[in-house]
Amino acid sequence: MDAPLSPGLYIVATPIGNLGDITLRAITTLRGVAAVACEDTRVTGKLLHHLEIKQRLIRYDDHASEATRDHILAMAAEQPVALVSDAGTPLISDPGFKLVRAARERGVAVFSLPGPSAAIMALTLAGLPSDRFLFAGFLPNKDKARRDVLRELGAVNATLVFYETSPRLTDALTAIGEELAGREVAVARELTKRFEECRTGSPAELITHYSASPPRGEIVLVIAPPGDAPAVEHDVDALLRAALATDKASQAVAAVAKATGLDRKVLYTRAMELK
Repeated sequence: MDAPLSPGLYIVATPIGNLGDITLRAITTLRGVAAVACEDTRVTGKLLHHLEIKQRLIRYDDHASEATRDHILAMAAEQPVALVSDAGTPLISDPGFKLVRAARERGVAVFSLPGPSAAIMALTLAGLPSDRFLFAGFLPNKDKARRDVLRELGAVNATLVFYETSPRLTDALTAIGEELAGREVAVARELTKRFEECRTGSPAELITHYSASPPRGEIVLVIAPPGDAPAVEHDVDALLRAALATDKASQAVAAVAKATGLDRKVLYTRAMELK
């Protein structure tokens, strides 16, 4: 029988896709706490059902009230309480910062259980320098703000790691290609799931690919540091051939023009020659 847990707040990492990635310690902890504070009770409920664990769930997300935070901390002062997010490690672009900070201020013990993290997994898959990296969460939605962030962090001598959504991937790659020209980029998506993929190349090459094959699922962008990766020049013929394999000539030319900034008429002429 497992020993009873001490009172406190237990930060528990959960799978980012493959449920087999849950740790033995996480299972033991989720079984032993008095309640689980979670981002979405439906998502966490499915995980606990899979693990055959019945627990009291308390919704705690970025919009949780101070009263909810006080309630969780009052409970954690007397009993063990777990904090989980929908997937991965809590606080890493997920709720929990205010709760952990308040717990420490009030003298409530805080324990953190290591586990899955999409940012770390993408970094290990990308094949880019990993001795120094900077994780910066989600890129902004607005184009100007996105470019401001890229310019600000572009001078940092480290590999950059961002989260991104599928609908915004092409816009993000376009901004990266223009603001951080010459850097290799990795797109890691559907990590630990059936269609897991980590594709590397120049922003232009990646734009061409994902314009023809729109991605699904959560995405991590990994960008090479300045000066550490060779500049990748546009191979126009390769881009056109890749686009022509799935699109009509006009669509292929439009995608390559957007990716490279080259003249459409010139690209169309070349596309006809390649066909």
